[in-house]
Amino acid sequence: MFRINPRLSGLVAVLIAGWLLSMNAAHSSGAKGSHGKPSTGDNWTLVWSDEFNGPDGSLPDAAKWHQIQGGSGFGNGELEYYTGLPANIHQDNGNLVITAKKEDYKGPDGLSHPYTSARIETKGRFQQKYGRMEARIKIPKGQGIWPAFWMMGNNFDTVGWPDCGEIDIMENVGFEPSSVHGTLHGPGYSGGEPLTGTFTLPQQAHFSDNFHVFAIEWDPQEIRFYVDNTVFETQSVKNLPAGKHWAFDHPFFILLNVAIGGYWPGNPDGTTAFPTSMLVDYVRVYRPKSTTDTASHP
Repeated sequence: MFRINPRLSGLVAVLIAGWLLSMNAAHSSGAKGSHGKPSTGDNWTLVWSDEFNGPDGSLPDAAKWHQIQGGSGFGNGELEYYTGLPANIHQDNGNLVITAKKEDYKGPDGLSHPYTSARIETKGRFQQKYGRMEARIKIPKGQGIWPAFWMMGNNFDTVGWPDCGEIDIMENVGFEPSSVHGTLHGPGYSGGEPLTGTFTLPQQAHFSDNFHVFAIEWDPQEIRFYVDNTVFETQSVKNLPAGKHWAFDHPFFILLNVAIGGYWPGNPDGTTAFPTSMLVDYVRVYRPKSTTDTASHP
């Protein structure tokens, strides 16, 4: 999500046969998700989660999430101002709802912004090294809309980006309604030249039509990316450019947001319908049962 340049190359399209879609129907329905084990089996222990079951209209749990507020463009030329207002982020019917709106908004910076949205993170509240991180999400749609479920290294404030490392578990840009991207950014492999892969739904189905489970399984030397329990990308130390450092050997925190505009997705146009919302059924973090708990709650 934090990229200085647009993605120019390195996208690898993965077409999944139609029968896989029906196998994953339980994950893709619009119903509230089950509260149980990860879809990959019994080898995981749940260490942290948010099921977003707070009162309808309430903000996300402040003990778990910090709300980002601002409209700096975030290095990507984004157009939105992230507010902490219920109109942009709230819980409803067991989901977190992040709503992007077209409106003239003047924030504390005194500047006018043409769009509002929301961005939250677990920084300072929860972080983890290794394990399985998953979320069940129904993404928004539209040209210029950029939803993401991602992670940032906890040493961001001291070493900066991209040295801290970034794991984009799921990103979608509105002009690709049938595809999502899984990406790693680190020193020497960031911006327009990250380690990346693409998952494309069969039969030109759109991700905005249903919920899907997006996940990674992260080991000391490898990260695997999943959509609905189908692995579509594996990145490891073997994929690094010569002489570059594997930046995924320390704890990371979690982020959720819907950006608007920017170098990669482009800006909204006359076809983009506002307001548009991302629904998050849950976020869950696991550790392998064979290891000690590597999660921490600062």
